[in-house]
Amino acid sequence: MNEYAQQLTVSQSAPSERATFIRRTYAHLAVALLTFVGLEAYMIHSPIAEMLLNVMQMRFGWLMILGGFIVLGRLASGLASSTASPSMQYVGLTLYVIAESLIFAPLLFIAAYYSSPEVIPTAGILTLCIFAGLTLTVFTTRKDFSFLRGILSIGFMVAMGLIVCAVLFGFNLGLVFSFAMVALASGAILYDTSNILHHYRSDQHVAASLQLFASIALLFWYVLRILMSLNRR
Repeated sequence: MNEYAQQLTVSQSAPSERATFIRRTYAHLAVALLTFVGLEAYMIHSPIAEMLLNVMQMRFGWLMILGGFIVLGRLASGLASSTASPSMQYVGLTLYVIAESLIFAPLLFIAAYYSSPEVIPTAGILTLCIFAGLTLTVFTTRKDFSFLRGILSIGFMVAMGLIVCAVLFGFNLGLVFSFAMVALASGAILYDTSNILHHYRSDQHVAASLQLFASIALLFWYVLRILMSLNRR
């Protein structure tokens, strides 16, 4: 493929190339999700999850974990989105899945051992149902949701500020915040799926799958937190 063709977005590509890109993106997403599930199953039943939980419960421990995740996430996203060799893009996706697995491990450990056994599978099913509905909305309407970028950027900055303040000053953000984050994550899925149809290049399936994985993980995190909170009542 020549340099000009490399710069074409998916919406400008031939239908067969567009279909191949979409198929590759969702295949990589499925592998990333299955890898995540496998890593979590291993960590929950090993000392890793409990060790990370102990770190999280230390003063500023959660900020340390969150800061490490942000650094690793940016590095992984940069690798997956780069024009470097495909092997480096896969390194980025793999690194991001591992980083997500580590940050999820304490929450899933608590859910597995201190909550109802139905909480984790229910959260997973709800997350996949919401994701499927949002994906169907984008694919059927073909609407470009790129206008959400500014809204999402501001929303995530506000959310991060609230999380940092909650850790520093020791207050609980509560259910309202979790529902707001579910809405924000849903908006991110709309935005990411829209980009898959309209704005990615046809050779960016690894980067596209990483962004979708990140948004699904965020949605799952807050759906799980909501169910855990309701289970305690």
